[in-house]
Amino acid sequence: MVVLKDLWYLNKDAFKKSTELLMKNWGLILTGFIYIAINIVLSLVISTLFMGVLRILSGIILALATASMLSNYLYLLQNIIRVGKFDLEDFKRGFTALLRKVYSVLLIGWLASVLYSMILSPILGSLGSFITMLIPILIFLLLNALPESLYQKFYDPWETVTYAFEFIKENWLEWFIPNTIFIVLLYILSGRLFLDLFSINFSLGLDLSLAGLITFIIGQVIFSFMMLYRGVLFEELSKSTRRKRIYMRDLYK
Repeated sequence: MVVLKDLWYLNKDAFKKSTELLMKNWGLILTGFIYIAINIVLSLVISTLFMGVLRILSGIILALATASMLSNYLYLLQNIIRVGKFDLEDFKRGFTALLRKVYSVLLIGWLASVLYSMILSPILGSLGSFITMLIPILIFLLLNALPESLYQKFYDPWETVTYAFEFIKENWLEWFIPNTIFIVLLYILSGRLFLDLFSINFSLGLDLSLAGLITFIIGQVIFSFMMLYRGVLFEELSKSTRRKRIYMRDLYK
């Protein structure tokens, strides 16, 4: 009963605050269109200019561009959660604000995958193939709060990863109940499971029909609300315990 009471008030407060933040920062919804446009232009430029030997550089450029857009989005969320708003200067600054930290975390993930492929997978044999299929799911579950850890905590890249794991271990129930609801809603809209920890916009593929555009806009609204909700929820859970939250609510009744 105590757990249910805490879940009710925790999500009630998060829903109210997230709704207010999205209404004040509706521009966050539009970032999805901007990131898609940047990706399209970047793909065209790379496919045109980086031919032959230069194609090796395209992977590095794409990795930096991905990290830069992720830095931008997380920086906007950081400003909204901390001060309640973002402006054009924040948007421009965001492409580099968290770039080093984001790129370092992505690099840790890449190095881990390379080491697994080169060392562990051959040793495990057929079992290795099965584990390879499980790894993305395990990462999604065990490090689900990694984006929020990146922009709300001032740790170095490795400490950020370990904190995200510890956060989920301590708050898995409170965290996954609302997140599961959001994942189901996005799945109903798109027919896809959003299991990428670093998604920065709603994805629907190349559906340029009117129905596709309307679905994309609705999906982008839900996605933006979800990311704000996660940020608000993370902020509350990371600075309190269930006992403390219940005590403070009873104290100020």
